[in-house]
Amino acid sequence: MTSTKTAPPSAPSPQQARPDRTERTPRRIAFGQKLSKWDFKLSPYLYISPFFILFVITGLFPIAYTAVISFMDWDLVRNSGTFIGFDQYIYVLTQPKFWIALRNTFSIFLLSSVPQLILAIFIATMLDQNIRAKTFWRMGVLLPYVMAPVAVALIFSNMFGDKYGLINTLLGNIGLPPIMWHSNAFASHIAIATMVNFRWTGYNTLILLAAMQAIPRDYYEAAAIDGANKFRQFTAITLPSLRPTLIFVIITSTIGGLQIFDEPRMYDQFGTGGANSQWLTISLYLYDIGWGQWNFGRAAALAWILFLIILAIGVINMLVTNRLVRDEGSRDGRSRRDRRAAAIAARNDLEHRVGGTVRDDFGSTSTGAATSDTNDKTTEVAR
Repeated sequence: MTSTKTAPPSAPSPQQARPDRTERTPRRIAFGQKLSKWDFKLSPYLYISPFFILFVITGLFPIAYTAVISFMDWDLVRNSGTFIGFDQYIYVLTQPKFWIALRNTFSIFLLSSVPQLILAIFIATMLDQNIRAKTFWRMGVLLPYVMAPVAVALIFSNMFGDKYGLINTLLGNIGLPPIMWHSNAFASHIAIATMVNFRWTGYNTLILLAAMQAIPRDYYEAAAIDGANKFRQFTAITLPSLRPTLIFVIITSTIGGLQIFDEPRMYDQFGTGGANSQWLTISLYLYDIGWGQWNFGRAAALAWILFLIILAIGVINMLVTNRLVRDEGSRDGRSRRDRRAAAIAARNDLEHRVGGTVRDDFGSTSTGAATSDTNDKTTEVAR
């Protein structure tokens, strides 16, 4: 009797078990998957697009259209113009009234921005203390900002009246001569700057107060334990921590101060900046050229000159801001690149001292001590 044995089936080789990829049918991407992919990529742009669309329509297009008109002798009736190059710019820059308006603008800007910033820091510091009715006081400083600028200008223009104003009446009661608030240029600048300070100090106070409340209280507690008084804490902790916020407030105040219009426009009943242009600003001069003289080409040229002035000052502020923000947090005065280079040098020194076994020799007493000491040094330098 013979028996036959059949060999067991051999196990498939890895090459045979592996599916042949050349014969795999290409997987089709469903339309829903494509739609999800497009949604993932395009949705963020669609969400933010309304702002940029509105900015192009209401902001960018008027700026470009004003630039085109500024190079033309524009006829408002025919709604067309003749290209004349830089003649409008040359005409505006050669007018003495433009330089008077530029002087008045910067004078009112300095008289309003500097006291406003100092007063806002002082009020924010007081509101940051542990006082009663905090919400009431914080809302109270914002009330002037809510008031209409025309109402503020009317009230203060009556207060600063030359004959029957409240300020001159009080000065007369204490035996001082009256001040000609409307005929003296510097006095008119002080009166208009007072309106601006009244309206915008509370707004800047709340911005600075929000920045003050973001400062960790541990700093003040540590300074108090070291014996630092309130003034020392303010100069050593509060002011350095407020530096980026202060720069932001300065930039916004600069832009608003150079575009000031409401307060000088309502300072008297004529709104022309005074009989001798005592308080004529760039914005008032632009309004007079455009809607008083009906010359929109020159008004557009003046608008672009004002835009370039603000842009130049904004670039200067931005450079100062970048420098101050980059140095923020480096209490030893070094830049981030210097601190990073010092950290790398400390780590190289660590590797040289332990023979390149920094990560493996923690069990060794001497090496571990050296490693720990140098790691602390590296961390301190990097910090």
